[in-house]
Amino acid sequence: MEIYRWPGEPTLHQILREDGTLAREEPPGVQDQAQAWYRFMVFCRRFDQKALNLQRQGRLGTYAPFSGQEAAQIGSFAALRRDDWVFPSYRELAGMMYHGLDPAHALLFSRGHPAAGYMPKELAMFPGQIIIGAQLLHATGAAWACKLRGEDRVAAAFFGDGATSQGDFHEALNFASVFQLPVVFFCQNNQYAISVPVTRQMATPTVAQKAIAYQIEGIRVDGNDIFAVYDAMRYAVEHARSGGGPVLIEAVTYRLGPHTTSDDPTRYRDPEVHDAWARAKDPLLRLRRWLERQGLWDEDQERAWTAEVDTRLAEATERMEQTPMPDPASVFDHVYAQMPPALRRQKQELTDLRGRV
Repeated sequence: MEIYRWPGEPTLHQILREDGTLAREEPPGVQDQAQAWYRFMVFCRRFDQKALNLQRQGRLGTYAPFSGQEAAQIGSFAALRRDDWVFPSYRELAGMMYHGLDPAHALLFSRGHPAAGYMPKELAMFPGQIIIGAQLLHATGAAWACKLRGEDRVAAAFFGDGATSQGDFHEALNFASVFQLPVVFFCQNNQYAISVPVTRQMATPTVAQKAIAYQIEGIRVDGNDIFAVYDAMRYAVEHARSGGGPVLIEAVTYRLGPHTTSDDPTRYRDPEVHDAWARAKDPLLRLRRWLERQGLWDEDQERAWTAEVDTRLAEATERMEQTPMPDPASVFDHVYAQMPPALRRQKQELTDLRGRV
């Protein structure tokens, strides 16, 4: 594992080349998991396309696509135990579903349904964080609690390159370093924070080298290589769990779609660069090429699985749309333990208004 240490620039950890051949030996267990990973990556890519279509049809609200980042998410989540704490951003739905989140529940998030904020009790996972970078502090706090309690658990925070420009990023890394907490900070560097390229956010050539300022380990990995992502995250989790302290991972990837459905990426992205990422570096194509070389996947399997995925997504969409929307007046119910008079009046006014409509 190429750990960044001063001086120098981090190398890019890669195992699976873009053409589907190996640059080095794959980590243990990959042969047994690769086909399942690919199947789930296909599921997530088609989920993402389905959610975009639903938003364009007015059946979902604002949605943040993740296509192009499936390997970074699934490879990193695969290295976590189910009882490890997960603190995602709003773009981690692929990893969250891999970790056990129901796709129908994932769709409710973009429908603005309050139920989307309640994670199933069996998942040690928080809802997607909208405030940029805030989840890094939450992960640091959870890791501190695990250390104080003597629990054999780690916390993982997932965030984009834009979050590294927030004070929360630096505060979380500094605190985690000082107290040597079992936390992994996983940055998906997808090249843009909305329309701002990463080169306009920082003078350093990489995110991973920021680890040196906090005396923690930093790893830079090819985020479209699921083997390398899994290998890097597996190392980081074991390092943190064994008392070695926090780790910062930079997964170099690319957001194929818009920042959200309210964004027009053609206004700020170079079409030639975009096409190069879409054609040559797509994480699904890379893993499929390797599987085909191993005799583990073919066109018939692709068609059959795609058809099954579409059926599952149609069923998840139906369950999402059949979930009753709450009474708008319930927005007042969970602000204070005892509702003050002003809110009681407002709630009554809303209830009376709805009764007259």
